[in-house]
Amino acid sequence: MKHRAFCSNVVAFILWMMVFPLGLQAASAPHKAIFTFGGLNERSGILWVARDAGIFQKHGLNATVVNVRNAAIGMSALTSGETQFHVGSATGSSLGAMAGGLDLAFIAGLINKLDGTFVVNPKIRTPADLKGKTIGVQSIGGGVWMFSMLAFEHWGLNPERDKIQFRIIGDQSVLAQAMTQNIIDGAYLGYTFGAQMEKQGYRVLADLAKLGIPYQGLGIMTRRSLVDRTPEIAERALRAMVDSIAYINNPANKTAILKTLSKELRLSKVEDAEPGYEVMRTLYDRRIYPNSDGLRNVIRLLSRSSEQFKKVKVEDIVDERVVRKLEKEGLF
Repeated sequence: MKHRAFCSNVVAFILWMMVFPLGLQAASAPHKAIFTFGGLNERSGILWVARDAGIFQKHGLNATVVNVRNAAIGMSALTSGETQFHVGSATGSSLGAMAGGLDLAFIAGLINKLDGTFVVNPKIRTPADLKGKTIGVQSIGGGVWMFSMLAFEHWGLNPERDKIQFRIIGDQSVLAQAMTQNIIDGAYLGYTFGAQMEKQGYRVLADLAKLGIPYQGLGIMTRRSLVDRTPEIAERALRAMVDSIAYINNPANKTAILKTLSKELRLSKVEDAEPGYEVMRTLYDRRIYPNSDGLRNVIRLLSRSSEQFKKVKVEDIVDERVVRKLEKEGLF
């Protein structure tokens, strides 16, 4: 009987030794996560840096970064469970999905101000000269449209009253090209494309960051149910974002970041990414809470033309559980 017991223990030990490495491997396997984004400019650079520098992997995420045409597609993919995160601005599309009762919320704010450049034909010298002109956007209700509307409001312009027409063109590289072909008179562009257009003789009517307009410029959106059921995935994503901000602000990483930017923005020369890189070092907030004032500003603007937004409250579209936990840990 003692011999049987000994043999049983040996067999059990061998089986345990065979299974244990598999269990350890499963426990340490990175979580799969898909991040979508709509803005093809340096503002989205934090995602590219997190991927190319191995920061997602460092924090246990097997991350895929996907560019989508607009926020509506990102919201749809989130809602269906095809993706885990959408990184974008507070727009009619994103807030509209939340106002419609979908299980979505901002869990972090990466850029908490209006930023970028408003570039126009050289003949346009002041905001008042935009009256009667055609402005390019990526989509109606999207980020570029929202940036433009907030700038117009700041300048006292009303598109309907002042006969400013919006024309749907495409992403920012296409908007810049459309301006050179006189298809549009102006458009919002990120700093990288704005600097390129300025070199070609086009006018930067304003650096929007200097206007001081509160805005949720870039935030991370996900399903509340994801935070409820698998909070570790959300935590890993936000830890990666904080780490990426630190990486971007370290001058030693400039060369790698320039290569990433030039590749993603399809620039012909790496040095053309320099303006975007310099701006990136000042864009991102280290305290990554969603910007409540910026969200209220967008809700107010959208409420003028749609009743559904009048019922939206900031606390209904923000989930700060993860950022509060990370702040208590001293992460930022």
